[in-house]
Amino acid sequence: MGGNRRIEEAFASRFGGEPRLYRAPGRVNLIGEHTDYNDGFVLPAALELATSVAIAPRDDRALNMYSELIDETVSFDLDAPDPGPRKDWTDYVRGVAWVLQSQGHPVPGADLAIASDVPLGAGLSSSAALEVAVGYALLSVVGAEIDLTKLALACQRAENEFVGMRCGIMDQLIACHGAAGHALLIDCRSLDRRPVPIDPGVRLVICNTMVHHEHAGGEYNLRRHDCEEGVRLLSEALPGIRALRDVSPDDLAAHADLLPDTIHRRCRHVVTENARTVQAADALAAGDMAEVGRLMDASHLSMRDDFEISCREVDVMVGLNAAVEGVWGARMTGGGFGGCTISLVTQDAVETFQHKVAAGYREATGLEAEIFVCSPGAGVGAVQPDGRP
Repeated sequence: MGGNRRIEEAFASRFGGEPRLYRAPGRVNLIGEHTDYNDGFVLPAALELATSVAIAPRDDRALNMYSELIDETVSFDLDAPDPGPRKDWTDYVRGVAWVLQSQGHPVPGADLAIASDVPLGAGLSSSAALEVAVGYALLSVVGAEIDLTKLALACQRAENEFVGMRCGIMDQLIACHGAAGHALLIDCRSLDRRPVPIDPGVRLVICNTMVHHEHAGGEYNLRRHDCEEGVRLLSEALPGIRALRDVSPDDLAAHADLLPDTIHRRCRHVVTENARTVQAADALAAGDMAEVGRLMDASHLSMRDDFEISCREVDVMVGLNAAVEGVWGARMTGGGFGGCTISLVTQDAVETFQHKVAAGYREATGLEAEIFVCSPGAGVGAVQPDGRP
């Protein structure tokens, strides 16, 4: 409730009136990293951490945006010809409005106040939470019928084409379709989804290493290029493959000689990660937490050694996580090069986990970690008068 009142007060002080409130969650990916843009499988869960948007429509075509985090108000004209990116936070808002308009949706002029408790640069998908919250709010205030999968695709397009980040569909899809108490096994080719229950006695504990990454135009896009190059080279022996999703571990082993070493290792991560993700969903649904943990541990080693997206601080954090009794599994989560780890921790071990991990990380790195204890939350929606999503 306090956060909702805060954003309503921020809205009133800058724009006046009483807005409507919407929120979209950040996410943590339990397993399935860099598989989404390879048409593969992912197993994310929406979080209680979320981005909130207070909105009221206007009679003109101005979109006025206030960010609580930056304490900045920016305006732009929805009818401006050929809007280009500004390379700042407003691109995520303007990009969504641009895509929705290009698809024929009635995007209104509006005043928006935006607040979030999803940490930036930590791999918890603050960008998708912002995009989905804004898109849902813009469509809701004009009474438009909202297809959540189409909204996710529109927000992904905004990030791909307007922001310049070639992300896959996972982040936007889980922000739209998250289910309380569940992870979501997503087939990133068909967009089919299967809710997977998470034992209510297990907590999702996210440790922010406080080492932040920037993906756009950098290492993330390079890894994506490596995967695409692997598909091109493997298609000589495996005609008809469209993505690494179509390559089995046996296929890759049989044709490894077609690939340079680095490309081979990149492909090996994705191919084996797809298999691990499906296995982990089945194990989680069966309550086999030991198997889920084994697969999470193997995932981290694959990201570290084959995909090379870890760093010293992340590896230290994963080691500290795994050493605490009551931890089923631990791995890096997100795009890499810093950010967060995810651990599945029995509820009665959480307090000990927080103490040991914070102290150990401080001693090893000199950094103060942020530790979030979460349960799987719901996807995008209106905020009710009592503050619930």
